[in-house]
Amino acid sequence: MKKSLIALAATAALALTACSTDTETGSDGTDAAASLTVADAWVKAVDDGMTGAFALITNGTGDDLTITGATTDAASMVELHETVMDDAGATVMQEVDGGFTVGAGETFTLEPGGNHLMLMGVTAPLEPGAEVSMTLELADGSTVPFTAVVKEFTGAQESYAPESEDMDMSPSASADLDGS
Repeated sequence: MKKSLIALAATAALALTACSTDTETGSDGTDAAASLTVADAWVKAVDDGMTGAFALITNGTGDDLTITGATTDAASMVELHETVMDDAGATVMQEVDGGFTVGAGETFTLEPGGNHLMLMGVTAPLEPGAEVSMTLELADGSTVPFTAVVKEFTGAQESYAPESEDMDMSPSASADLDGS
């Protein structure tokens, strides 16, 4: 009887473990990191300082996924940024609080003048045609590696003020954010 109870307890523990929340598997049974795809990834060419990375990120799971960070050897720091209007009507870039949420089955766009990855402290010149290895970090602890091609882009002529809390953009940049 005692052996039967121990076996039953072990089976119950195993069953409960199988039902526990797995940080790498969504409620629909899909692997979150494997189901998040990055397409058309590119980085704006620069010699030094800061630049942006852009892409289309598609969530193939039945759950919302949150991107909480990113890393690359091409920069000493990467922040998730958004572009917003401040109280004075000026366009500013600022770090996103809480990350980017990619809805279940949806595509999230990183683009000039909108949400983007800000590469800060670029470690070497990023020349057009080069490739940059990057990794997205998800709220569940999983990661998604991808490669972005470096492109020349003159649509947004950002003027960064790294010593300020927000990254102000010049008035001409505000008009050129859409690439026109």
